[in-house]
Amino acid sequence: MNLNEIGEFGLIKRFRRTIKTDSSVIKGSGDDCAVLKFNKDSYQLFTCDMLVEGVDFTNRADLVLVGRKALAVSISDIAACCGIPKHAVISLGLPKKMKVSQADLLAKGIFDLAKEFKINIVGGDISAADKLVIDVSLLGEVEKKMLCLRSGAKEGDIIMVTGEFGGSIKGKHLKFRPRIKEARFLAENFKINSMIDVSDGLVQDLGHILEESRKGAVLYENLIPLSRQAEGVDEALCSGEEFELIFTLSRDQASKVITNKKYKFRLIGEIMPESFGLRIIDPGNKHSKVNQKKQGQTASRYLGGYRHF
Repeated sequence: MNLNEIGEFGLIKRFRRTIKTDSSVIKGSGDDCAVLKFNKDSYQLFTCDMLVEGVDFTNRADLVLVGRKALAVSISDIAACCGIPKHAVISLGLPKKMKVSQADLLAKGIFDLAKEFKINIVGGDISAADKLVIDVSLLGEVEKKMLCLRSGAKEGDIIMVTGEFGGSIKGKHLKFRPRIKEARFLAENFKINSMIDVSDGLVQDLGHILEESRKGAVLYENLIPLSRQAEGVDEALCSGEEFELIFTLSRDQASKVITNKKYKFRLIGEIMPESFGLRIIDPGNKHSKVNQKKQGQTASRYLGGYRHF
């Protein structure tokens, strides 16, 4: 069997079956961050992300923005758990013909964002590579009472999002701002039941919440916030690397979030029983069951997000 047959998430599940952890691990593989024992009041968060030339950016991309993105995607993971980023190690695979001035631009993007978010760069590694590769490992902290995972969605929860969706490849994927402030505001002022950041597509990442929480959901097509770059609602539902947040909370809490005056959060759907699956209601009140695999079913709506294979 080849990797494209088992798929990215199939491979992850295969690895997860063999991973064993001890009591120092509160939450391991299967969320935006690993959650580790730390002290009486807080947990330590641990995440890593790898960017590869030709996959996550082109060889024509602004290297300052590439460096910025490399750290930003890991900061976004910390945001999804409502934490604060603290310490990072960064490994670089660099082509031998890369100019020193280009390496400086890459570093500038990383270091400027680290300064902005008060992250300590405490080490890393450098190796020769055929293409530019950047791997970031990031530690963060979160108060125990504020930790939010994918697995806490409850039936009847309202599904809400930050920002707008669609067309990220036209620039946002290099320039997005990790939603640390928004996540902290939510965790400090409301009871959030589940959260994830959108790296692979709204539908696909919502699917991770549903899988971990064992729930279904309905999305309202006319409530999906579209960016100016979006090529339609289906593209917005599938577009990867938005790095917005999806979160769920009770109706009572949602009504309070909607009326807050500091940040704009949008309602897009509702959590349902697991047997409901994931469905979309279009403006004509037509229900379509979402299918993330092309199976030629006329009764379902294919909406696949990004997968590496």
